[in-house]
Amino acid sequence: MIRKCLFPVAGYGTRFLPATKSMPKEMLPIVNKPLVQYGVEESIEAGLKQIALVTGRGKRAIADHFDISFELENQIAGTSKESYLTSIRKVLSEGTFMMTRQREMKGLGHAILTGESLVGNEAFGVILSDDLCLNDGDGVMGQMVKLYNQFRCSIVAIQEVPMAEIEKYGVIAGDDMGGGLFRVKDMVEKPSADEAPSNLAVIGRYILTPDIFDILRDTPPGKNGEIQLTDALMTQAQNGCVLAYKFSGRRFDCGSVPGFIEATNYVYENIYQDGQG
Repeated sequence: MIRKCLFPVAGYGTRFLPATKSMPKEMLPIVNKPLVQYGVEESIEAGLKQIALVTGRGKRAIADHFDISFELENQIAGTSKESYLTSIRKVLSEGTFMMTRQREMKGLGHAILTGESLVGNEAFGVILSDDLCLNDGDGVMGQMVKLYNQFRCSIVAIQEVPMAEIEKYGVIAGDDMGGGLFRVKDMVEKPSADEAPSNLAVIGRYILTPDIFDILRDTPPGKNGEIQLTDALMTQAQNGCVLAYKFSGRRFDCGSVPGFIEATNYVYENIYQDGQG
């Protein structure tokens, strides 16, 4: 049974400067709820209630968000504004939170490795808050947990993207198993359109088995001099099995300004009601 979900939240958020100069990008709100809270809610709904945050300098606001603010609670107690805290109170009552710091920004693989002390020797989920995934039914992580319970191997979420945008993603190729599942045979980090093995791009949802930590330790720096999770997953696929899953739901790239605006408009028009997300 998977119990933990890792959130790499140490990045600088340079695409949103100057807003992110002193504010974590993960705390940018989609209407009235920060991005990271959407991810944590998805994790908890999937049964992954132990939340491991890999943070960095200037990220105290994330830790404070997943804590009680006694002054605020006292100030609005008994007023109509108290209802605005319903969603975060639910998260705090159902989840437990732990964190460590990533002292240097050396890539997603390094961030995952930094979280080893929080995860231990067990399979775990990974959610990248930049990717906001919305569903009417099971969330993306919930869908993947069901697959893990069946196959017991690492799983990455994928979606088809236009070839003109393929260089922004890790890209997979593999054997089609049906039902949106592929057994990964090749995986390349941010290839050009000419080098891409397919148009199936990895997005920010993973389930990883704990042997990934030993693989990451032995993975040399790759693209941009960073330790790439994609490279470690390719090693794992060659030595065993990694599955890619074409998930059900809608994903917004909130790491980009256009995607963030699109997500905000969508949530406001379809989800937000009377001040409640």
